[in-house]
Amino acid sequence: MIVYHSSAVVVDAPDIFHSRRYLDFGKGFYLTTIYEQAVRYAERFLRRGRTAWVNYYSLSFSFEDWKIKSFHSYDSEWLDFVSKCRSGNDSTDYDMIIGGIANDRVILTLDRYFAGELTQDQALGLLKFEKPNIQYCIRSEKMLNECLTYIKSEQL
Repeated sequence: MIVYHSSAVVVDAPDIFHSRRYLDFGKGFYLTTIYEQAVRYAERFLRRGRTAWVNYYSLSFSFEDWKIKSFHSYDSEWLDFVSKCRSGNDSTDYDMIIGGIANDRVILTLDRYFAGELTQDQALGLLKFEKPNIQYCIRSEKMLNECLTYIKSEQL
């Protein structure tokens, strides 16, 4: 499958080491199958006066060969996992996480939940109306090297 990664630079040799730690699914290389989502994310770099690139890759893997966690909705399991990752308290060893991205609307709900303004039930009540835009987070260098192949980069 073709996947995309937005950046301020061409990323022809992806790695885990340049990732920030406190993201939705922790430290890893983040990708999406939704080209428009990658462009929207890359446009953030343009607004900051930087260059913006959408990097294209081929991702090929088998669920049987890797330790993969998939979230199919914004549910309590997803919310707990994202909470642990964003606070640096995730100790899982998944090779890849697949699940909903915290877009602008979702992030507002998460911020309110993390600040204690919303209970888990209230946050989940708001999130149930959101359709997840799926992201892939490759967290192991081994999987990154064996399953992801660089295709090209496009400057916006």
